[in-house]
Amino acid sequence: MSTYFSDKTFKFLRALARNNNRPWFEEHRKDYEAQLKGPFQRLIADLEPDLLAISPHYRADPRGNGGSLFRIHRDTRFSNDKTPYKTWGGARFFHARSKQVPAPSFYLHVQPGNSFLGGGIWHPEPDVQRRIREFLVDNPAGWQSVKTPAFRRRYEFWGDTLVRPPRGFPAEHPLIEDLKRKDFTAGYALDDEIVVGPRLRQAVASGFKGVAPLVDYLCAALELEF
Repeated sequence: MSTYFSDKTFKFLRALARNNNRPWFEEHRKDYEAQLKGPFQRLIADLEPDLLAISPHYRADPRGNGGSLFRIHRDTRFSNDKTPYKTWGGARFFHARSKQVPAPSFYLHVQPGNSFLGGGIWHPEPDVQRRIREFLVDNPAGWQSVKTPAFRRRYEFWGDTLVRPPRGFPAEHPLIEDLKRKDFTAGYALDDEIVVGPRLRQAVASGFKGVAPLVDYLCAALELEF
């Protein structure tokens, strides 16, 4: 078993949250690369066979640019918050066709006291939302096979929901609460001890395998291979 992150990872992220500016970051860039970026890239690479065992159509890409790892730099163009850096690390394990069409993904988030993993599709465009909702109406049994009691005990559905039923869907539909979803994602929190411990890879692989039925269902809704 390998250890990827450490208490130094969280120490760096906490310090970055207190000193979120370019001069401080450049002074501590080596810490970022040694404590967060490098370990995350190694974890992503090691997760590749685990992900392929779940689906041959999903990718664990350890490249520093254009791969699974999110950039540390924030996009501040449309935000009132102009701090330049994210105070967390994240990786998206994406569908092979995700650059051509919208697709669900698996996700891992590393942040002191707020680490988590999950899967699904986050903030899809309205036309994608409608396709998923229509598929849910046409395939309710498949949706219920995703939302088993065991699944609900382990995973929490996250994201925004509509207050009223979406246009074109009756309020009395038995799955109306799911049809109101704007995001179709589920996951659970990871304790800091897991993140810095030797069983992180196994924990992430297990979490991704468990949430795979949701990702599979969403792929079917969007006519993607799984």
